Amino acid sequence: MTARLPAYWRNVMTVLGGALGAQALPLLAAPLITRLCTPAEVGAFSVWLGMVAVAAIGATLRLEAAMILDHDRASQRTCFSVVAYSASITAVLMTAAAVLARLSGLPFAAQLSWPALLTLGVATFMTAWMQTTLAYATSHNAFGKAARARVWSAGSIAAAQVGLLALGMGGVALVAGQLVGLAVGLLAATLLLAPPLAWPGWLPHARQRAYLRRHDKFWRFSLPSNLLNVMVSQLPLLMIGARHGAMAAGLFALTQRVLGAPIALLASSVLEVFKRQSVHDFQTQGNCRDAYRYTFKALVLLGIGPSLVLLLFSPDLFAFAFGENWRAAGELAQILAPLYFLNFIASPLSYVFFVAGKQKLDLLWQVALFVMTLSVFLAPGTLQLSVLWYAIGYSLLYLVYLHMSYQCSQNRMVAA
Repeated sequence: MTARLPAYWRNVMTVLGGALGAQALPLLAAPLITRLCTPAEVGAFSVWLGMVAVAAIGATLRLEAAMILDHDRASQRTCFSVVAYSASITAVLMTAAAVLARLSGLPFAAQLSWPALLTLGVATFMTAWMQTTLAYATSHNAFGKAARARVWSAGSIAAAQVGLLALGMGGVALVAGQLVGLAVGLLAATLLLAPPLAWPGWLPHARQRAYLRRHDKFWRFSLPSNLLNVMVSQLPLLMIGARHGAMAAGLFALTQRVLGAPIALLASSVLEVFKRQSVHDFQTQGNCRDAYRYTFKALVLLGIGPSLVLLLFSPDLFAFAFGENWRAAGELAQILAPLYFLNFIASPLSYVFFVAGKQKLDLLWQVALFVMTLSVFLAPGTLQLSVLWYAIGYSLLYLVYLHMSYQCSQNRMVAA
Protein backbone atom coordinates (compact mmCIF):
# COMPACT_ATOMS: atom_id res chain seq x y z
CA MET A 1 0.00 0.00 0.00
CA THR A 2 2.86 2.37 0.81
CA ALA A 3 4.13 2.45 -2.75
CA ARG A 4 0.74 3.55 -4.01
CA LEU A 5 0.16 6.39 -1.56
CA PRO A 6 1.77 9.20 -3.60
CA ALA A 7 -0.39 8.42 -6.65
CA TYR A 8 -3.43 7.95 -4.42
CA TRP A 9 -3.07 11.37 -2.88
CA ARG A 10 -2.16 13.06 -6.17
CA ASN A 11 -5.51 11.88 -7.48
CA VAL A 12 -7.23 13.00 -4.27
CA MET A 13 -5.70 16.46 -4.58
CA THR A 14 -6.78 16.69 -8.23
CA VAL A 15 -10.37 15.87 -7.33
CA LEU A 16 -10.15 18.07 -4.24
CA GLY A 17 -9.03 21.05 -6.31
CA GLY A 18 -12.12 20.79 -8.46
CA ALA A 19 -14.36 20.09 -5.49
CA LEU A 20 -12.93 23.12 -3.70
CA GLY A 21 -14.02 25.37 -6.53
CA ALA A 22 -17.34 23.56 -6.89
CA GLN A 23 -18.16 24.00 -3.20
CA ALA A 24 -16.45 27.31 -2.48
CA LEU A 25 -18.40 29.19 -5.13
CA PRO A 26 -21.88 28.31 -3.77
CA LEU A 27 -20.72 28.96 -0.21
CA LEU A 28 -19.33 32.35 -1.19
CA ALA A 29 -22.61 33.16 -2.89
CA ALA A 30 -24.72 31.94 0.06
CA PRO A 31 -24.35 35.15 2.16
CA LEU A 32 -25.63 37.14 -0.80
CA ILE A 33 -28.46 34.72 -1.49
CA THR A 34 -29.64 34.69 2.14
CA ARG A 35 -29.82 38.49 2.06
CA LEU A 36 -31.69 38.61 -1.27
CA CYS A 37 -34.39 36.07 -0.44
CA THR A 38 -36.33 34.86 2.58
CA PRO A 39 -35.94 31.60 4.54
CA ALA A 40 -39.31 30.54 3.11
CA GLU A 41 -38.04 30.95 -0.47
CA VAL A 42 -34.90 28.99 0.39
CA GLY A 43 -37.11 26.32 1.93
CA ALA A 44 -39.30 26.01 -1.18
CA PHE A 45 -36.23 25.76 -3.44
CA SER A 46 -34.68 23.14 -1.16
CA VAL A 47 -37.83 21.02 -1.39
CA TRP A 48 -37.66 21.26 -5.21
CA LEU A 49 -33.96 20.37 -5.21
CA GLY A 50 -34.58 17.45 -2.86
CA MET A 51 -37.22 16.03 -5.19
CA VAL A 52 -34.78 16.31 -8.09
CA ALA A 53 -32.05 14.56 -6.08
CA VAL A 54 -34.32 11.63 -5.22
CA ALA A 55 -35.64 11.28 -8.78
CA ALA A 56 -32.15 11.48 -10.31
CA ILE A 57 -31.00 8.47 -8.27
CA GLY A 58 -33.93 6.50 -9.65
CA ALA A 59 -33.26 7.77 -13.16
CA THR A 60 -29.74 6.28 -13.24
CA LEU A 61 -30.79 2.93 -11.74
CA ARG A 62 -27.40 3.30 -9.99
CA LEU A 63 -25.81 1.80 -13.11
CA GLU A 64 -23.32 4.67 -13.36
CA ALA A 65 -21.47 2.97 -10.48
CA ALA A 66 -21.07 -0.14 -12.65
CA MET A 67 -18.81 1.79 -15.04
CA ILE A 68 -16.04 1.59 -12.46
CA LEU A 69 -16.11 -2.17 -13.06
CA ASP A 70 -16.75 -2.14 -16.84
CA HIS A 71 -13.96 -0.27 -18.62
CA ASP A 72 -14.49 -1.23 -22.27
CA ARG A 73 -16.13 1.42 -24.42
CA ALA A 74 -18.89 -0.84 -25.77
CA SER A 75 -20.16 -1.68 -22.28
CA GLN A 76 -19.96 1.95 -21.21
CA ARG A 77 -21.88 3.05 -24.31
CA THR A 78 -24.57 0.54 -23.38
CA CYS A 79 -24.63 1.93 -19.84
CA PHE A 80 -25.19 5.44 -21.19
CA SER A 81 -28.03 4.21 -23.40
CA VAL A 82 -29.73 2.45 -20.47
CA VAL A 83 -29.43 5.55 -18.30
CA ALA A 84 -30.73 7.74 -21.14
CA TYR A 85 -33.75 5.48 -21.46
CA SER A 86 -34.58 5.34 -17.74
CA ALA A 87 -33.85 9.06 -17.23
CA SER A 88 -36.15 10.05 -20.10
CA ILE A 89 -39.01 7.99 -18.71
CA THR A 90 -38.40 9.35 -15.21
CA ALA A 91 -38.38 12.94 -16.47
CA VAL A 92 -41.73 12.52 -18.25
CA LEU A 93 -43.31 10.83 -15.24
CA MET A 94 -41.98 13.49 -12.86
CA THR A 95 -43.43 16.32 -14.93
CA ALA A 96 -46.81 14.61 -15.30
CA ALA A 97 -46.96 13.78 -11.57
CA ALA A 98 -46.09 17.38 -10.64
CA VAL A 99 -48.87 18.78 -12.82
CA LEU A 100 -51.41 16.30 -11.43
CA ALA A 101 -50.35 17.05 -7.87
CA ARG A 102 -50.80 20.79 -8.39
CA LEU A 103 -54.19 20.37 -10.06
CA SER A 104 -55.27 18.05 -7.23
CA GLY A 105 -54.32 20.70 -4.66
CA LEU A 106 -51.76 18.62 -2.77
CA PRO A 107 -50.06 20.80 -0.11
CA PHE A 108 -46.45 20.18 -1.16
CA ALA A 109 -47.24 21.05 -4.78
CA ALA A 110 -49.09 24.20 -3.75
CA GLN A 111 -45.92 25.47 -2.04
CA LEU A 112 -43.99 25.34 -5.34
CA SER A 113 -44.47 27.70 -8.28
CA TRP A 114 -45.56 26.45 -11.69
CA PRO A 115 -42.08 27.07 -13.20
CA ALA A 116 -40.57 24.92 -10.45
CA LEU A 117 -43.08 22.10 -10.96
CA LEU A 118 -42.76 22.08 -14.75
CA THR A 119 -38.96 21.91 -14.66
CA LEU A 120 -38.70 18.98 -12.23
CA GLY A 121 -38.36 16.49 -15.10
CA VAL A 122 -35.75 18.51 -17.01
CA ALA A 123 -33.65 19.01 -13.87
CA THR A 124 -33.91 15.29 -13.06
CA PHE A 125 -32.67 14.24 -16.51
CA MET A 126 -29.76 16.68 -16.49
CA THR A 127 -28.70 15.68 -12.97
CA ALA A 128 -28.80 11.97 -13.82
CA TRP A 129 -26.81 12.51 -17.02
CA MET A 130 -24.21 14.59 -15.19
CA GLN A 131 -23.78 11.88 -12.56
CA THR A 132 -23.27 9.26 -15.25
CA THR A 133 -20.77 11.40 -17.15
CA LEU A 134 -18.74 12.04 -14.01
CA ALA A 135 -18.73 8.30 -13.24
CA TYR A 136 -17.38 7.73 -16.74
CA ALA A 137 -14.58 10.18 -15.94
CA THR A 138 -13.73 8.31 -12.75
CA SER A 139 -13.55 5.00 -14.60
CA HIS A 140 -10.85 6.50 -16.86
CA ASN A 141 -8.95 8.35 -14.11
CA ALA A 142 -9.95 11.65 -15.75
CA PHE A 143 -10.17 13.37 -12.38
CA GLY A 144 -8.88 16.73 -13.60
CA LYS A 145 -11.43 17.06 -16.39
CA ALA A 146 -14.27 16.00 -14.10
CA ALA A 147 -13.12 18.59 -11.57
CA ARG A 148 -13.23 21.35 -14.16
CA ALA A 149 -16.74 20.33 -15.22
CA ARG A 150 -17.90 20.52 -11.60
CA VAL A 151 -16.41 23.99 -11.22
CA TRP A 152 -18.15 25.21 -14.37
CA SER A 153 -21.48 23.87 -13.10
CA ALA A 154 -21.17 25.22 -9.55
CA GLY A 155 -19.89 28.61 -10.68
CA SER A 156 -22.70 28.99 -13.18
CA ILE A 157 -25.34 28.05 -10.60
CA ALA A 158 -24.01 30.58 -8.08
CA ALA A 159 -23.64 33.39 -10.62
CA ALA A 160 -27.04 32.79 -12.20
CA GLN A 161 -28.88 32.61 -8.87
CA VAL A 162 -27.30 35.78 -7.50
CA GLY A 163 -27.80 37.64 -10.77
CA LEU A 164 -31.44 36.66 -11.15
CA LEU A 165 -32.18 37.44 -7.50
CA ALA A 166 -30.61 40.87 -7.96
CA LEU A 167 -32.99 41.42 -10.87
CA GLY A 168 -35.92 40.84 -8.52
CA MET A 169 -37.09 37.42 -9.71
CA GLY A 170 -37.58 36.12 -6.16
CA GLY A 171 -37.64 32.40 -5.39
CA VAL A 172 -37.94 31.44 -9.08
CA ALA A 173 -34.38 32.73 -9.52
CA LEU A 174 -33.04 29.86 -7.42
CA VAL A 175 -34.66 27.24 -9.67
CA ALA A 176 -33.69 29.05 -12.88
CA GLY A 177 -30.10 29.44 -11.71
CA GLN A 178 -29.87 25.74 -10.88
CA LEU A 179 -31.05 24.83 -14.38
CA VAL A 180 -28.56 27.21 -16.01
CA GLY A 181 -25.71 25.76 -13.98
CA LEU A 182 -26.69 22.17 -14.78
CA ALA A 183 -26.77 22.95 -18.49
CA VAL A 184 -23.36 24.66 -18.41
CA GLY A 185 -21.85 21.80 -16.40
CA LEU A 186 -23.19 19.19 -18.80
CA LEU A 187 -21.83 21.07 -21.79
CA ALA A 188 -18.42 21.40 -20.15
CA ALA A 189 -18.34 17.72 -19.15
CA THR A 190 -19.29 16.61 -22.67
CA LEU A 191 -16.63 18.76 -24.32
CA LEU A 192 -13.92 17.80 -21.84
CA LEU A 193 -14.62 14.07 -21.53
CA ALA A 194 -16.20 13.10 -24.87
CA PRO A 195 -18.35 10.32 -23.36
CA PRO A 196 -19.89 7.69 -25.67
CA LEU A 197 -22.90 8.88 -27.62
CA ALA A 198 -25.88 6.64 -27.01
CA TRP A 199 -29.45 6.69 -28.28
CA PRO A 200 -31.84 5.08 -25.78
CA GLY A 201 -34.27 3.71 -28.37
CA TRP A 202 -37.99 3.35 -28.01
CA LEU A 203 -37.76 -0.07 -26.32
CA PRO A 204 -34.79 -1.69 -24.53
CA HIS A 205 -32.76 -3.74 -27.03
CA ALA A 206 -30.90 -7.00 -26.39
CA ARG A 207 -27.62 -5.38 -25.27
CA GLN A 208 -29.42 -3.14 -22.81
CA ARG A 209 -31.35 -6.07 -21.34
CA ALA A 210 -28.14 -8.11 -21.06
CA TYR A 211 -26.42 -5.19 -19.32
CA LEU A 212 -29.27 -4.92 -16.81
CA ARG A 213 -29.05 -8.64 -16.07
CA ARG A 214 -25.25 -8.57 -15.68
CA HIS A 215 -25.40 -5.69 -13.20
CA ASP A 216 -28.67 -6.59 -11.52
CA LYS A 217 -27.31 -6.01 -7.99
CA PHE A 218 -27.02 -2.31 -8.72
CA TRP A 219 -30.68 -1.79 -9.57
CA ARG A 220 -32.02 -4.53 -7.29
CA PHE A 221 -30.15 -3.51 -4.12
CA SER A 222 -28.06 -0.35 -4.63
CA LEU A 223 -30.94 1.57 -6.23
CA PRO A 224 -33.47 1.12 -3.41
CA SER A 225 -30.67 1.58 -0.86
CA ASN A 226 -29.57 4.88 -2.39
CA LEU A 227 -33.15 6.00 -2.89
CA LEU A 228 -33.79 5.42 0.79
CA ASN A 229 -30.56 7.23 1.66
CA VAL A 230 -31.48 10.31 -0.37
CA MET A 231 -35.06 10.19 0.87
CA VAL A 232 -33.81 10.05 4.46
CA SER A 233 -31.63 13.09 3.81
CA GLN A 234 -34.64 14.99 2.43
CA LEU A 235 -37.30 13.59 4.76
CA PRO A 236 -36.46 15.84 7.74
CA LEU A 237 -36.72 18.91 5.51
CA LEU A 238 -40.08 17.84 4.10
CA MET A 239 -41.52 16.93 7.49
CA ILE A 240 -40.18 20.07 9.16
CA GLY A 241 -41.83 22.11 6.43
CA ALA A 242 -45.12 20.29 6.94
CA ARG A 243 -45.11 20.56 10.76
CA HIS A 244 -43.25 23.82 11.45
CA GLY A 245 -43.68 25.87 8.26
CA ALA A 246 -41.58 27.04 5.32
CA MET A 247 -39.38 29.31 7.44
CA ALA A 248 -38.27 26.41 9.65
CA ALA A 249 -37.63 24.37 6.52
CA GLY A 250 -35.46 27.18 5.16
CA LEU A 251 -33.41 27.30 8.38
CA PHE A 252 -32.88 23.55 8.32
CA ALA A 253 -32.01 23.65 4.61
CA LEU A 254 -29.22 26.15 5.21
CA THR A 255 -27.93 24.01 8.09
CA GLN A 256 -27.82 20.97 5.81
CA ARG A 257 -26.04 22.91 3.10
CA VAL A 258 -23.31 24.28 5.36
CA LEU A 259 -22.72 21.03 7.25
CA GLY A 260 -22.80 19.04 4.03
CA ALA A 261 -20.15 21.21 2.39
CA PRO A 262 -17.13 19.40 3.94
CA ILE A 263 -18.66 16.08 2.92
CA ALA A 264 -19.19 17.24 -0.65
CA LEU A 265 -15.78 18.92 -0.71
CA LEU A 266 -13.36 16.55 1.00
CA ALA A 267 -15.15 13.23 1.48
CA SER A 268 -16.41 13.03 -2.11
CA SER A 269 -12.91 13.81 -3.36
CA VAL A 270 -11.50 10.92 -1.35
CA LEU A 271 -14.37 8.70 -2.55
CA GLU A 272 -13.51 9.17 -6.23
CA VAL A 273 -10.00 7.81 -5.59
CA PHE A 274 -11.09 5.19 -3.03
CA LYS A 275 -13.40 3.70 -5.67
CA ARG A 276 -10.51 2.88 -7.99
CA GLN A 277 -8.15 1.77 -5.22
CA SER A 278 -10.66 -0.50 -3.50
CA VAL A 279 -11.67 -2.20 -6.76
CA HIS A 280 -8.01 -2.76 -7.68
CA ASP A 281 -7.15 -4.19 -4.26
CA PHE A 282 -10.18 -6.46 -4.18
CA GLN A 283 -9.38 -7.83 -7.63
CA THR A 284 -5.69 -8.42 -6.87
CA GLN A 285 -5.69 -9.25 -3.13
CA GLY A 286 -9.22 -10.42 -2.36
CA ASN A 287 -9.79 -7.54 0.08
CA CYS A 288 -9.27 -3.77 0.38
CA ARG A 289 -8.46 -3.62 4.08
CA ASP A 290 -5.34 -1.48 3.69
CA ALA A 291 -7.07 1.09 1.49
CA TYR A 292 -9.99 1.18 3.92
CA ARG A 293 -7.78 1.75 6.97
CA TYR A 294 -5.72 4.44 5.31
CA THR A 295 -8.82 6.25 4.04
CA PHE A 296 -10.53 5.99 7.44
CA LYS A 297 -7.57 7.60 9.23
CA ALA A 298 -7.30 10.36 6.63
CA LEU A 299 -11.02 11.17 6.90
CA VAL A 300 -10.86 11.39 10.70
CA LEU A 301 -7.94 13.83 10.51
CA LEU A 302 -9.62 15.91 7.80
CA GLY A 303 -13.01 16.07 9.52
CA ILE A 304 -12.23 16.59 13.18
CA GLY A 305 -11.21 20.28 12.90
CA PRO A 306 -14.24 21.63 11.00
CA SER A 307 -16.58 19.53 13.18
CA LEU A 308 -15.21 21.03 16.40
CA VAL A 309 -15.49 24.57 15.02
CA LEU A 310 -19.14 23.99 14.08
CA LEU A 311 -19.88 22.35 17.44
CA LEU A 312 -18.47 25.29 19.41
CA PHE A 313 -19.22 28.38 17.34
CA SER A 314 -22.08 27.64 14.90
CA PRO A 315 -24.67 30.21 16.06
CA ASP A 316 -22.27 33.14 15.94
CA LEU A 317 -20.75 31.98 12.65
CA PHE A 318 -24.14 31.64 10.97
CA ALA A 319 -25.31 35.05 12.24
CA PHE A 320 -22.11 36.69 10.99
CA ALA A 321 -22.03 34.97 7.59
CA PHE A 322 -25.71 34.89 6.66
CA GLY A 323 -27.35 37.54 8.81
CA GLU A 324 -28.91 37.57 12.27
CA ASN A 325 -32.13 36.05 10.90
CA TRP A 326 -30.22 32.81 10.34
CA ARG A 327 -28.78 32.40 13.88
CA ALA A 328 -31.35 29.67 14.60
CA ALA A 329 -29.84 27.65 11.74
CA GLY A 330 -26.52 27.79 13.58
CA GLU A 331 -28.19 26.40 16.70
CA LEU A 332 -29.40 23.44 14.68
CA ALA A 333 -25.88 23.04 13.29
CA GLN A 334 -24.51 22.64 16.82
CA ILE A 335 -26.86 19.73 17.43
CA LEU A 336 -26.00 18.05 14.13
CA ALA A 337 -22.21 18.57 14.10
CA PRO A 338 -21.28 15.15 15.62
CA LEU A 339 -23.62 13.38 13.21
CA TYR A 340 -22.09 15.08 10.19
CA PHE A 341 -18.62 14.16 11.42
CA LEU A 342 -19.61 10.49 11.30
CA ASN A 343 -21.29 11.08 7.94
CA PHE A 344 -18.05 12.60 6.65
CA ILE A 345 -16.19 9.40 7.52
CA ALA A 346 -18.79 6.82 6.55
CA SER A 347 -19.93 8.21 3.19
CA PRO A 348 -16.77 7.50 1.14
CA LEU A 349 -16.18 4.15 2.83
CA SER A 350 -19.70 2.97 1.95
CA TYR A 351 -18.48 2.16 -1.56
CA VAL A 352 -16.90 -0.99 -0.13
CA PHE A 353 -20.39 -2.55 -0.07
CA PHE A 354 -20.48 -2.30 -3.88
CA VAL A 355 -16.95 -3.67 -4.28
CA ALA A 356 -17.61 -6.64 -1.99
CA GLY A 357 -21.00 -7.31 -3.59
CA LYS A 358 -22.84 -6.76 -0.28
CA GLN A 359 -25.40 -4.24 -1.49
CA LYS A 360 -28.15 -6.15 0.32
CA LEU A 361 -26.56 -5.34 3.70
CA ASP A 362 -26.46 -1.68 2.76
CA LEU A 363 -30.13 -1.84 1.80
CA LEU A 364 -31.11 -3.37 5.15
CA TRP A 365 -29.25 -0.61 7.00
CA GLN A 366 -30.94 2.06 4.90
CA VAL A 367 -34.35 0.59 5.76
CA ALA A 368 -33.49 0.84 9.47
CA LEU A 369 -32.37 4.44 8.97
CA PHE A 370 -35.57 5.33 7.13
CA VAL A 371 -37.74 3.84 9.90
CA MET A 372 -35.77 5.69 12.57
CA THR A 373 -36.01 9.03 10.76
CA LEU A 374 -39.72 8.70 10.10
CA SER A 375 -40.40 7.74 13.73
CA VAL A 376 -38.40 10.66 15.13
CA PHE A 377 -40.10 13.34 13.04
CA LEU A 378 -43.58 11.90 13.48
CA ALA A 379 -43.21 11.98 17.27
CA PRO A 380 -44.54 15.14 18.99
CA GLY A 381 -42.00 17.72 20.10
CA THR A 382 -40.28 20.97 19.24
CA LEU A 383 -38.06 21.41 16.22
CA GLN A 384 -34.89 21.31 18.34
CA LEU A 385 -35.98 18.15 20.18
CA SER A 386 -36.79 16.32 16.96
CA VAL A 387 -33.43 17.27 15.46
CA LEU A 388 -31.63 16.13 18.63
CA TRP A 389 -33.20 12.67 18.64
CA TYR A 390 -32.58 12.43 14.89
CA ALA A 391 -28.87 13.16 15.45
CA ILE A 392 -28.59 10.59 18.25
CA GLY A 393 -30.36 7.80 16.36
CA TYR A 394 -28.50 8.47 13.10
CA SER A 395 -25.11 8.56 14.89
CA LEU A 396 -25.69 5.18 16.54
CA LEU A 397 -26.65 3.67 13.20
CA TYR A 398 -23.51 5.12 11.62
CA LEU A 399 -21.35 3.30 14.18
CA VAL A 400 -23.01 0.05 13.10
CA TYR A 401 -22.51 1.01 9.45
CA LEU A 402 -18.78 1.62 9.90
CA HIS A 403 -18.37 -1.77 11.58
CA MET A 404 -20.16 -3.52 8.71
CA SER A 405 -18.18 -1.70 6.04
CA TYR A 406 -14.88 -2.60 7.73
CA GLN A 407 -15.89 -6.25 7.81
CA CYS A 408 -16.70 -6.02 4.09
CA SER A 409 -13.30 -4.49 3.35
CA GLN A 410 -11.73 -7.62 4.88
CA ASN A 411 -14.13 -9.82 2.89
CA ARG A 412 -15.39 -11.35 6.13
CA MET A 413 -19.13 -10.70 5.85
CA VAL A 414 -21.33 -13.70 5.31
CA ALA A 415 -22.95 -13.99 1.89
CA ALA A 416 -25.88 -11.65 1.49
